[in-house]
Amino acid sequence: MKKFGLLSLGIVAGIVAVSNLGSLLGLAISALIAYAGFHYYRKSDSTFVKIFWGIVLVIGLLTAISNVPAFIGILALAGVYYAWRKWKGTENSNVIQAESDDPFVNFERQWNELTK
Repeated sequence: MKKFGLLSLGIVAGIVAVSNLGSLLGLAISALIAYAGFHYYRKSDSTFVKIFWGIVLVIGLLTAISNVPAFIGILALAGVYYAWRKWKGTENSNVIQAESDDPFVNFERQWNELTK
């Protein structure tokens, strides 16, 4: 039953993500415009150019914030990623186990072996 829930979550989230691809692209373009406005605002020296790039930054931010379907698409992509990780069973694949003979490095492991 758990696999069925993950499968249905993945399918529904995938459909929602694919249906919001256009708005996700619009959000990416808006974020790029906002980033360019911020970047050139910080580099400019004259007041007129700072005002121009500040206006570009505000326009980019407003178009990014008003793009609500893209945020739903981002949540759907997060749902697909969650279902994929749970299905594969890679819960904590980023954890690296240290193998060493130093008793201070692996104290917890050795303590568990001693208390068995």
